[in-house]
Amino acid sequence: MEGHAAFTGSIPEFYDRELGPVIFADYAADMARRVAAAGAGNVLEIAAGTGIVTRALRDRLPAGARLTATDLNAPMLDVARRKFTPGEAVAFQPADAQALPFEDAAFDAVACQFGVMFFPDKPLAYRETRRVLSHGGRFVFSVWDSARHNPVLRHAHALVTAAFPVDPPMFYLVPVGYCALDPIKAALEEAGFADIQIAVLGHVKEVASVSNFAHGFVYGNPTIDLIRARGGVDPDAIVEKLARALEKDFGAGPCRLPMQAIVVEARRP
Repeated sequence: MEGHAAFTGSIPEFYDRELGPVIFADYAADMARRVAAAGAGNVLEIAAGTGIVTRALRDRLPAGARLTATDLNAPMLDVARRKFTPGEAVAFQPADAQALPFEDAAFDAVACQFGVMFFPDKPLAYRETRRVLSHGGRFVFSVWDSARHNPVLRHAHALVTAAFPVDPPMFYLVPVGYCALDPIKAALEEAGFADIQIAVLGHVKEVASVSNFAHGFVYGNPTIDLIRARGGVDPDAIVEKLARALEKDFGAGPCRLPMQAIVVEARRP
């Protein structure tokens, strides 16, 4: 893939400030609730990004629980660290989900919000997750549902395709590209997981500033680097068109933006 997992430079700041409150925070609260309900004392988060789920987990878990947050991109973790004080017992470590640098059976639970879609070898990542889980440990992760249920991604992809008809950036297809339930379940079973439960969570979010959100949707992910690398198109023009498209379909002041995610829970026998 063309740099689709590279969240570096100024991307983490825009991701956290302009996208986080709209599309990640509510799902993070749900994930933290699910992980805390499992009663885990030692939790690993993979693809932790800027710490949106990490913050929710730390607030939900018992004070004595240990929490380790990892991400492939160290700049994302730099933003995440700023959300915590030294005494909050959160460890941060760059790590590849396909080669986790931890001992076997080291964790009681593993959480991953909207990260699995970016793993080049998902079965390998599932096997690694199972390896670091203790027996009976829970794996909780989420992915976005299809573009049909997440219109902002559909709009954004249409706009960059129109701007680059010959070689369009393809990033916006990645988040919604791993949502078929049967293959997900089969891959988890092949990796050795059991008691697989899948929930589809629809949500409508009121967006106070569509312009800020649209800016984050272009500047807060690798799309901005792909646009700049191709040249000839002002990213701000795409931001403006995306904002107007969202206001047209979902209103302005506030915009009521629909989205839908899939949450998967599985157990290591």
